[in-house]
Order: sequence, then structure tokens, then C-alpha cells
Amino acid sequence: MRQSLALYIHWPFCRSKCPYCDFNSHVREHIPEARILKALRAELAFEAARLGRRALGSIFFGGGTPSLMAPDSVASLIQDARSAFVADADVEITLEANPTSIEIERFRGYREAGVNRISIGVQSLDDESLRFLGREHSADEALTAIELARSIFPRVSFDLIYARPGQNPLSWQRELARALSVGTDHLSLYQLTIEPGTKFYTRHQRGELLLPDNEEAAILYDVTNQVAARFGLAAYEISNYAKPGYESRHNLAYWRYQDYAGVGPGAHGRITIGETLLATRRHRSPEEWAKRVEARAHGSVDETPIPPDERAREALLMGLRLCDGIHAGAFAARTGTPLYAAVDPGIVKDAILAGYLAATPDRLVATHEGRKRLDALLAALIR
Repeated sequence: MRQSLALYIHWPFCRSKCPYCDFNSHVREHIPEARILKALRAELAFEAARLGRRALGSIFFGGGTPSLMAPDSVASLIQDARSAFVADADVEITLEANPTSIEIERFRGYREAGVNRISIGVQSLDDESLRFLGREHSADEALTAIELARSIFPRVSFDLIYARPGQNPLSWQRELARALSVGTDHLSLYQLTIEPGTKFYTRHQRGELLLPDNEEAAILYDVTNQVAARFGLAAYEISNYAKPGYESRHNLAYWRYQDYAGVGPGAHGRITIGETLLATRRHRSPEEWAKRVEARAHGSVDETPIPPDERAREALLMGLRLCDGIHAGAFAARTGTPLYAAVDPGIVKDAILAGYLAATPDRLVATHEGRKRLDALLAALIR
């Protein structure tokens, strides 16, 4: 039986570009919402026509800043998705939002539109750090947004960024405890990284921006796990923590290497058509993407069948991020390759002895220490 589909809808606009962000986001003096919405609905219809009446497990509005969309626009896309697919009874519908006062005024409208999970881009509860990160809200606004969201949505998540310049374990412990004391059932914590093409990259290249080294970042990661556990949130993925039953179903589809359809500018997908697994990619420019959709009902720039070896590689890259690792049977069924034929047996043995991997015939798992070194571990592990 085919698993439920995950649907990703990309809203490409932001009020301003954060200096650390390399996502497909664009700043426009005037956002052409009506045109983009019409194109999103058309591209969604295109995907639905070729995927058929698949079960739908989740919808995720990402960006960019989807909370710049009018609630009526969100409602129309949710209704289209529900009409095109067979929504699970407990379908998860997430919308990413910023905690500015303008955007949180729309929270009730999004709930009425059908959103049942909100993900708030808090990033920090330190006002100086928020200015450094280019955020437009204050710490107090962020806390207000979380409290309001908890009163409106059944499920609430928020994001924080750690390993910022000058950050130490004690200050991070206090900041994280303050955030979690407000109450949430899900938390995403991302280490600040320097991405090419960002303002931070330029500053880093000039020597103006220094981040904690790997050892310091690892200590901050350990603090994260300890504080989250005190508030009842357990790590289930390298950057994500949740109370039992509140894990992000949509993101689990990515990490478990299941089918997900991506619509909107720059959206990626992994969808099964017949017996073929396709990697799909849309044009990044909102205006060029919309022009292509208007001409041919989709804005694709690339659709490529994924061969078994590449499937195995992608499934390993995603699955070892999960704290419960990769199930051998599911891996073989999805990729056409036995799990232990896709990895270097010598590296597996060495990593087990070092305490970085745990392995049984049915499952391969990166340990806590292994997840702290996951990039290096994967580079050595994958054949």
C-alpha cells in the first residue's frame, strides 16, 4: 500500500532578506499575490492530475514568509488540495509565520482557513541577537506570538538559531529555558552556518564574523538536548525536538524518504509516477515561474528519474538524521538496494566501535555522538 503524500507549497516573498538566509526568498515593493495564488492553484492542479487520488498526509506552507499571504489565499489552496487528494482524517496542515505584530493578527484567519499547526520563526529571544540576525521582531513580540498561537492552534512549533558569535553554554541554556517555559510541543533548533551568497558569507570572508568552533558548537548541542528534555521534548531528528506524538509528520516524510510534491517557485519534490521515482524542481524566480505556469500549467525546470544508487544515497543522507535511524526493510523497498549493501562495511564497523553508529540486521542508527559528526560520518559511510 502506497504511503500518504506530503504536499509542500512555497510562498517566495519576504519583507526583508535575513543576512544568514539562502532560501529561495525574494523582496518586492509590491507582492503580486493574486497572480502567484492563481499560479499556485494551477500548478497544484497539474500535480494532482498526474498523481491521481493519492492519500494526503500533510500540507506545508513554507517560504519565504507564508504569513504574508491573506488567510483567504491559504484557505483556497487547502480546499484545492483536499478536493484533489484524499486527505487523511488527521491531515497535518502547517504554515510558517513570523512573530511580528502585523502577521500574528492573521493567526485566527489561518486557523479558520484550516491550518492546524503553526511554525513560528522566533530564531532568538535576545534582542541584540535578533538585530544581528536581521529579524524585524523583538523577544517580547516572539513570546506574545507563541502564547497567542497556543490559544488558537492545536499544534505549535517554533525555530531558534544557536552557535551565534560569542554565545556561551550558560547564556544559551537560559535563553532556551525561557523559550520553552512559554510552552510548546515542537521545537526546531538550527546551528548558524555560513552559506554562500548571503550577507553573512561576505562578512565571514572578510574576517568580520567569527562563529563558535566545532567543539564549542558540540557543547551547545549537548546543552540543547539537556534543556529540551527538562521540558518534556525529546530529540527525534538532529535538529528537531517534540513531545510524544507531536513530531512533524510532514518533515518525517522527507527524512523517511517518502513521496512529497512541491509546488511554487523553487520547490523540489520526490514523486512516484507509475514505477518511476522522479526528482522535480521548479524555477526559482517568482515572475518567471508564474510565466511558465501560465503558459503550460507548471513551472518545472527539471524532472529526472532517480536511479537505485542515487535513491540509496538520498535515503541514507535523510534517514540517518532521525534518532530512530533507517529501517532496513523500508530502505530496500524504496531504493531497490539492501541497506548494508549501500554503505562501506569497514566504516560501519569502525563507527560502531567509536560509538557513532548502532546497527542491527533491521536498523542502522546514528548515535547522539554520531549525529554531532553526521556530515563527516556520511561522507565516509556512503559508497
